[in-house]
Amino acid sequence: SGIGTNVDTARVLKNYIQQAHSLVLDADALNILSENKTWLAFLPANTILTPHTKEFDRLFGKSVNSFERLTKQREMSRKYGVIIVLKGAHTSISTPNEYVYFNSSGNPGMATGGSGDVLTGIITGILAQNYSPVEAAILGVYLHGVTGDFCRLQLGENAMTASDLTNNLHHAFNFISEIETKEKIES
Repeated sequence: SGIGTNVDTARVLKNYIQQAHSLVLDADALNILSENKTWLAFLPANTILTPHTKEFDRLFGKSVNSFERLTKQREMSRKYGVIIVLKGAHTSISTPNEYVYFNSSGNPGMATGGSGDVLTGIITGILAQNYSPVEAAILGVYLHGVTGDFCRLQLGENAMTASDLTNNLHHAFNFISEIETKEKIES
């Protein structure tokens, strides 16, 4: 369950926004922001927002289609100096300089309760390893998707849970390590 959106929780979030150097915000934190849109201007530079489509629309207004939403995503990243990870079939990551990266990993089985929480945890863990916020967002989304792809091979798309993602994250890390090792050998 989330942190909730009551007044005390909103007050704590406002305090974090005012004092933190970097933040990763998801779920109820995004819902609180959508009710207090003026706070967006005070987010620390390179804060990472991880909304799904409905959360994005609540934050920044509805879009007629995915192209309009993508345009708005780029504009909002620039305007507020934030990284927006717009979760979906092909998650897009926009940066303050208006670059957009599209993720190629993952599958429909990952559309399960708690999957977004796992993504937020992965991104936060990568940030804690001194990656830049942009690198953490891109790598986190990719690792999350690769983990989902490993789960699909083991369990199928219909039986996947957020716990399965957490329990199989090591497969994604091993996969990335193997690629890095191979590239070092070939260069």
